[in-house]
Amino acid sequence: MKYGIELQENVFPPWRLSYVSYDILKQELKSRQLNHGWTNKDEADFTHLLENELTKVYDFVNAKLAEIDARILYCERTIQTLQKNNTGNQDSNYSIMDEALTDILFDVNDLSKFTRVNYVAIQKILKKHDKWTGLNLKQGFVNKLREKPLDKQRFDVAIVYISALHDICRNRGKQSPGNSASGGDQNAFERATAKYWIHPDNITEVKAIIMLHLPVLIFDKSKKYEPEDSAVSSVYYDNPNFDLYTGRLQRDEMAEAIRFRWYGKTSSKNVFIERKTHHAVWLDGASVKDRFRMNEDRVNSFVSGQYTADQIVNELRAKGTDEAIINDTGFIATGVQKSFREKKLDPILRVFYNRTAFQLPDSQMLRISLDTDLTFIREDHLDGRMRRQNPPNNWRRTDVGIDSPFHYLPESEILRFPYAVLETKLQTHLGQQPPAWLNSLVEGHLVHEVPRFSKYLHGACYFYKNKLALLPWWLSEMNVDIRKPRAENIGLTRSKSFKPLIDGRYRRAMIEEREQVNKAAVVGGPTPVSATNKNLAENVKELNRRRSASIDEKTAAAWRPTANSRNKNEEYTLIDLNSSSNQNLDNPHAVSEPLLRQDNYSNNSNIGFNMKNNDSFDRYPPPTLPPPVNKFYQAAGNNSSGRLVPNKDISYKKQLGQPIEVDLEGGKGGKGINKKVKVEPKTFFANERTFIAWLQFCALLLTVALNLLNFGDNTSRIVGGVFIGLSAGIAIYALYRFEKRAWMINNRSNGRYDDIWGPAVLCVLLVIALIINFYLRFR
Repeated sequence: MKYGIELQENVFPPWRLSYVSYDILKQELKSRQLNHGWTNKDEADFTHLLENELTKVYDFVNAKLAEIDARILYCERTIQTLQKNNTGNQDSNYSIMDEALTDILFDVNDLSKFTRVNYVAIQKILKKHDKWTGLNLKQGFVNKLREKPLDKQRFDVAIVYISALHDICRNRGKQSPGNSASGGDQNAFERATAKYWIHPDNITEVKAIIMLHLPVLIFDKSKKYEPEDSAVSSVYYDNPNFDLYTGRLQRDEMAEAIRFRWYGKTSSKNVFIERKTHHAVWLDGASVKDRFRMNEDRVNSFVSGQYTADQIVNELRAKGTDEAIINDTGFIATGVQKSFREKKLDPILRVFYNRTAFQLPDSQMLRISLDTDLTFIREDHLDGRMRRQNPPNNWRRTDVGIDSPFHYLPESEILRFPYAVLETKLQTHLGQQPPAWLNSLVEGHLVHEVPRFSKYLHGACYFYKNKLALLPWWLSEMNVDIRKPRAENIGLTRSKSFKPLIDGRYRRAMIEEREQVNKAAVVGGPTPVSATNKNLAENVKELNRRRSASIDEKTAAAWRPTANSRNKNEEYTLIDLNSSSNQNLDNPHAVSEPLLRQDNYSNNSNIGFNMKNNDSFDRYPPPTLPPPVNKFYQAAGNNSSGRLVPNKDISYKKQLGQPIEVDLEGGKGGKGINKKVKVEPKTFFANERTFIAWLQFCALLLTVALNLLNFGDNTSRIVGGVFIGLSAGIAIYALYRFEKRAWMINNRSNGRYDDIWGPAVLCVLLVIALIINFYLRFR
């Protein structure tokens, strides 16, 4: 589709006159070259016209942002007044403010799309100019775009404040119950995790949809929220042989990933030493992520071994820190330093992104994080360039901050990921099922699922692919346009009168439906919790202070939400080695809190433990996990409207050759949603192998026929002619089946992929040919 048509389809009618005049600019390029070549005057006039269009769009965006800020401030003051004057009829007042905030949220979403569309339009017109004129205006226009940037417009601050005010309205003027800083609590539960890519066109809309159901969590509520508060930076360590990369990709037992992480600006004094271990032996095969905090000025000495685990323990003990935390910290530090010594680890890669996290403070059932501006930056010295020389061999580069998109770095040292990364974590230990709105989101057009996506593995395989034998499976997905046709009644839309619609419904209708559900729950009474579940919750709660433990990989694969189920037989692309292992990497985020909460948060709440067998077990013994749960929950019966089921219990028996489907919302009187398994590249290769097998049989049959024609008598020549015709017919039929299957695979067709009649007809024709041969020979 031509971009001019795409632009017209995405125009928001009330703002039509403020869009880039794409067609006029394009016409200027064409008309000025009809009678003469492109002159300097043409170039100056066109550049001036383009600058005017950029200024028009930039001024409109700034004016709208100022208007949105003023409306948010008005809502905030009104809500504060309602909180102080606690009189009657407050519910209706809060409902009015909730609708006003929804209107603002929709305007933020529309403004985000407006900015994105116009930015792409300017990029497209610059590309056309350079192509048609032979000049390089795109490079020269960079400074103009930096003076009036459209690609760096950030709407996160507005969304955070809208979320906080929404939360107050939702609770009718009260703060959300529960402890918002539930870092330890949320991480120790078993979770089913799914990861998705989001196209830049859809990022703000996805944020807005999630925000309507879950409040935004922030990391430091001791100060006013600022854009840099969402920055997350991590330096990953590995050796020149990339042993940690290979182990994580192959999911080897005890495979490690070690990273040093900090939040916000690079001037932050707190650095978190983190390690993720696959199937840790001291946790009976459970995978674990654990970490401890360290001052930035002690990191270099810790890496070199001068600042030992014993010194860290002694300092914590002198401060009066809890003994359990001291043991855990010593256990982690000893294990990390042992890996540094034995594996010769060095800084390899920096991963930067801006993270927005969503979670209800009083519920740990669901946590969602959305990472944008994902960027990979080299930290190594493998190519002979010394990047960490201030001071020499520093643990990270000092010439890189958090000012994305890092224009000052050479293109050879940076990779800007084109999509945002969405990660959902659903609590599974009590048989929770995903909410309907989340199913609608992940099954809709706004996201593209990429199971087991890993930031470190992706960045490493880009920069060091010549040194790696294995590459992740999702690299083939980078060549696919992940945008999908817009689904009806999914996401944020507007009515013909431009009223906000959420999944095709008005906000008030959604609120009334939610209130009816809550009233029904109150009338019916709380759902009883079995004694087993209570004991399980109590046992797990003992671990919440320190450890972030995930369930066993096999268990996680068997007990994932059906809404997120994807089967991946191979998690990487094999180049030189032979392996069928899979990889499973989680990337949990740091503890964060919702806006306007007053509870204090301690960074020590997430301290954990993790390392291989060594002497640290004696000095800092690791705690043990609670008894394993034999069965987390029971698959729902026919009366359920939605469910979580283990993969091995799915009883949908499909005919051989048909794509496997899973009923996501089966139930009495309910309409099921069929989810097809994602097509892998090897599916196309299997189709080709089948086609080649048929051609091999045709070649064999043709060889027999040519021998009969050239060396036989009259009867043999007749039979040879029959075999030639049969061979030609089979070849044509094989080509037809090959093309049909390829079309079915590309279009995710729901038909049969096996061939019912082909082999049977082939056998019949061969028998007929033999009968003809015997008849002619012995008549």
